[in-house]
Amino acid sequence: MLAAVTDFLWSYILVGVLVVMGLTMTLRSRFVQIRYFGEMFRVLKQAFHHQAGHVSSFQALTLSVAGRVGAGNIAGVAVAITLGGPGAVFWMWMVGLIGMATSFFECSLAQAYKTRDVRTGTFRGGPMYYIERGVGSRGLAMVFTLLLLATFGLAFVALQSFTASTSLQEAFGVPTVVTGVIMTAVVGFSIFGGVQRISRVTEIIVPVMAILYIGVTVVVVGMNIGQVPAVLGLIVKSAFGLEPAVGGGIGAAIMMGVRRGLFSNEAGLGSAPNVASVAYVPHPVNQGIVQSFSVFIDTAIICTATALLIILAGLHVGADTGNGVVLTQLALAEFVGPWGETFVSLVLVLFAFSSILYNFYLGENATYWMNKDDRIMFIGFRVLMLLLILWGSVQDLTTIFSFADLTMALLALVNLAALAIMMKVSFRIMHDYEDQVRRGQVPVFNPEGFDDLALDADAWRDADQARETVSRS
Repeated sequence: MLAAVTDFLWSYILVGVLVVMGLTMTLRSRFVQIRYFGEMFRVLKQAFHHQAGHVSSFQALTLSVAGRVGAGNIAGVAVAITLGGPGAVFWMWMVGLIGMATSFFECSLAQAYKTRDVRTGTFRGGPMYYIERGVGSRGLAMVFTLLLLATFGLAFVALQSFTASTSLQEAFGVPTVVTGVIMTAVVGFSIFGGVQRISRVTEIIVPVMAILYIGVTVVVVGMNIGQVPAVLGLIVKSAFGLEPAVGGGIGAAIMMGVRRGLFSNEAGLGSAPNVASVAYVPHPVNQGIVQSFSVFIDTAIICTATALLIILAGLHVGADTGNGVVLTQLALAEFVGPWGETFVSLVLVLFAFSSILYNFYLGENATYWMNKDDRIMFIGFRVLMLLLILWGSVQDLTTIFSFADLTMALLALVNLAALAIMMKVSFRIMHDYEDQVRRGQVPVFNPEGFDDLALDADAWRDADQARETVSRS
């Protein structure tokens, strides 16, 4: 019954809503994700500057990439290909392309509606904030928050632990409980330092793991460059049913591509805005641009790397769909030998660890919004999350994965409904940024120009200082 409801939501409801919303935002913004593609690199250069006491734009980017880049890029892509055929990759690309626009707007909104955490001086924000004060419904914001807490703060934590522990067991024979204990201890050290410590950890781990994985893939693709055009042709033809059915045909290709694409890049899901809102930037659009680039990194680069490995190795035909991690390991081992399996396991552990840190922050941010003064709730969530890391490492989580798929679909629908209601506000923020650029200014956000909205002016009191910071950069 759980699977039936989940499949119905993903197959008939969410796919349509995602595509309609993404295309609407893309067309109305005149393809903002393409127009601003060059701007992404300029803003990213500025994002490296760190202001003492704040989370930098680059740190917020790496924290969001830590969440987007995880088991979905290794196991999820493999499962999508085996169930939906090579054509699923094409639909993952399409979801990523329109998802760049969706992520741009949801993260810009989260920045605009952020508040200042009086205890730490850092920022808080996310869909629950713009739903409560922008849509005007605390009840809907509470529904979103509970779904976020259940999906990311709890279920996905156990799933990432399970993926990492089973991968190490497969590659090295390490007992899953040993991996669970070590990961619990390391995560515990990281999360009790708050978001600034988490962002410092991901600032190091994320670039290293991404460069290592992409670097090895580039070498493999380079060794087989003559086959790449045929592989790309197979992906495109299979997406439209122009090749003999591999997987489940065109319908399965679309469903699996969209489903795994959203699971991987999280655009429109409402998770990344929680992290985007903590960045110290002069204008909300700055972080919207950076987060749009995050989707590109996830889908166009890392998911494509995994897909090319699997298809070049010929493992997209007749492969076992039970374990996507093993399939990716076997694909790399096909080209580089037995150490490929070891390499994938180690990279996956880094992916899983960084994703758990990201998931922790989402859960912690959810509990803060529900009651910022309840220390018992904060501590209780942290302890429960650590227990789930240990528990998840030794469990078969098929049922939990089905449950998380369902809550993730509901989470996306709530957030997409809020984005539809607030679309005019989103475009006002974008136009404010573009008007300042046309005047030759470094854009800075002035909440007084949006006094009809329920914004926290205090969160933007040092926007001019942030502008001077990026101008120096």
